[in-house]
Amino acid sequence: MDLFYDNRSRHLLFLHRYNQQQTDMKLTIEPVIREAAPNYAGTMIRCHVHNSPSNESLWKEISAETGSFRQRYVVEDINKLPGIYEMRQLYKKLGKDPNRYRPSAEALCRRLLKDKELYKISTLVDMINLVSIRTGFSIGGFDGNQVQGQLSIGVGRAGEPFHAIGRGLLNIEGLPVYRDEAGCIGTPTSDEERTKLTMETCTLLMVIHSAGGKDRLSDAVDLSLRLLKTYTQPSDVEVTPF
Repeated sequence: MDLFYDNRSRHLLFLHRYNQQQTDMKLTIEPVIREAAPNYAGTMIRCHVHNSPSNESLWKEISAETGSFRQRYVVEDINKLPGIYEMRQLYKKLGKDPNRYRPSAEALCRRLLKDKELYKISTLVDMINLVSIRTGFSIGGFDGNQVQGQLSIGVGRAGEPFHAIGRGLLNIEGLPVYRDEAGCIGTPTSDEERTKLTMETCTLLMVIHSAGGKDRLSDAVDLSLRLLKTYTQPSDVEVTPF
């Protein structure tokens, strides 16, 4: 898929936006998720990328966004923001306490409003965090070369192993969970060690997921593609809605 940025209109434009014939990516939404969130939707972005430890220009964007965010909101606003609110409602319907197991977008936003800085992880992770803060969507970022087969989203089972990045074993019973054909790879709360993004990652699989439907998803995709193009030298870009 060819991408280009039109400076006159300041919008990301892209050709063959959803070219389903050039991708074999699929994600199945299991009935238990459909029952709890009938409008559940999302988009997968897969591409070859160049990761880096940090990017000064990206961090200028992040600093501007975090400064603006702190001016607009207080902590009490966070659980009502679009994207975050709907995911919290899904957690409740599945029997998981969203105050104990916060969706990642909410955790990032709360961190900012407690005057804590974001961690600098890598360009790919930092970029995903920026999209999440701006949109309210919790976003999975996976090493595409470690993902095995097709994906599905269902609900975590009691005792199901999940090694959360930087957190150790996480109790995912009742959490929405993404699985590939080898097991769990992520939840809206945390991603799994097996498929995490590293400095060696050269294929990104990014999953933007919304418990409230397709509203604003296209904006999140546009932003993601613009950041990828600006900071990661992407190629062979595939965009797949689900």
